[in-house]
Amino acid sequence: MSRRTERIFLFALDLLTVNLAYYVYYLLRIRSGWVTYPIEPDLVLPLLAVYVYWFALFAFFGLYRSWYAQSRLDEIITLFRTTGAGVLVLFFLIFIDDESTNPQPGTRILIAAYWLLLFGFVSIGRLAIRATQKRLLEAGIGARNTLIVGWSAKGRELCDMVLKYPALGYKVVGFVGTDKVKTSKRARRSDYKNIPLVGSSDQLSSLIKDHEVREVLIGLDSSEHEKLIQIMNACTGYEVGLKIMADLYDIVSGQARVSSIYGAPLIEVTSVIMKPWEESLKRVLDVTASFLILVAGLPLWLLVAAMIKADSLGPVLYGQERVGKNGKSFRIFKFRSMEADAEKKSGPVWAAKLDPRVTRVGRIIRRLHIDEVPQFINVLGGDMSLVGPRPERSFFVEKLAAELPLYKRRLKVRPGITGWAQVKHKYDESIEDVKAKLKYDLFYIENMSWRMDLKILFNTFYVMIMGKGHT
Repeated sequence: MSRRTERIFLFALDLLTVNLAYYVYYLLRIRSGWVTYPIEPDLVLPLLAVYVYWFALFAFFGLYRSWYAQSRLDEIITLFRTTGAGVLVLFFLIFIDDESTNPQPGTRILIAAYWLLLFGFVSIGRLAIRATQKRLLEAGIGARNTLIVGWSAKGRELCDMVLKYPALGYKVVGFVGTDKVKTSKRARRSDYKNIPLVGSSDQLSSLIKDHEVREVLIGLDSSEHEKLIQIMNACTGYEVGLKIMADLYDIVSGQARVSSIYGAPLIEVTSVIMKPWEESLKRVLDVTASFLILVAGLPLWLLVAAMIKADSLGPVLYGQERVGKNGKSFRIFKFRSMEADAEKKSGPVWAAKLDPRVTRVGRIIRRLHIDEVPQFINVLGGDMSLVGPRPERSFFVEKLAAELPLYKRRLKVRPGITGWAQVKHKYDESIEDVKAKLKYDLFYIENMSWRMDLKILFNTFYVMIMGKGHT
């Protein structure tokens, strides 16, 4: 079952169970006699409103994420907390309404009954669909193509574990050997339990693409730990999960998160730290702030556009291809602050301090960071966020990835208009600046939170009003 199919089933099932819970609650409320009504309350409109309320709440707390990222118990616990918090909000809304009109003590008891009905119905529905998914996976239907890195005893041990638990959803399509193992005598064996050795670790990127891989499991010997960074870089830019054997945890300090999946001892290396509700809140903040800034500041942006046009020849907006989340390219927009075709002769280069290519108006808008404003269009489109590592051109991404380990780790999250590196370090003028800023980007990725985003935004605002931008 694909992620899209899974979500469609979840939406349909929640539509049924949430509305069924409300319908039973409606009958209980009307027929129980605990609450008296001069006119029988409407059913349809409140039912639709309540469903929309729960749909938004479930999405906000990550209940429509892929199920294999958590156990069924974890999902039920999350559902318990979400429905509990949601019903608590409804309780206070009804309490305030009661106090402003006629007190109805029985209504509060019915709210508790509604919570039990809702949690019970939705839980049963969720458990039913998870049980169905488990049976399908055990039958080999819907499993995700998986590569095991490690042509060794540890790699075969990992393979045995995966084959033992088919409900994990891994379909092993091949082993990937390391360069060292590839040249050894053991490499003469071309398969293990009919699973072939498909290539070596330096071919991992192309193997992921060719075999449509969605998961990479790592089972390296202790003498091969130095390969982990290379493997992580090869997986960056693809939507793949990356997990390792538990005893390798100590070598990825701070970059791993333990995942308990059917008791299997695997550790997720490339997980995103933000909780589902924080991710949802981050996106809400992105869209709301971007829309307000673009609309409220429209007269100013039109004035800036007129000044740019009057100051120098060329278009008002400057577009450039950048690399975004998971290596996806997109076109970034800025107010043009340099002469038209500034890189026509030099090729891709970083802007220097007091760069002669910068126009008179360009120096002003760069100092105040106004040149970045059109990127709020990119934020609305979902290619960028308010906060994240700055997006770079493909030319520099490949160049820097070859020189700096873990540089492509930045591609695991949406790039941002501003970021931790921007408030802690100056503009990129050399490879040394990039090296210094990389550690800040990695720190942000491993410690992402809504509170940290707010801190970065406030710091960025301070830099703007103090006119400390690059000129």
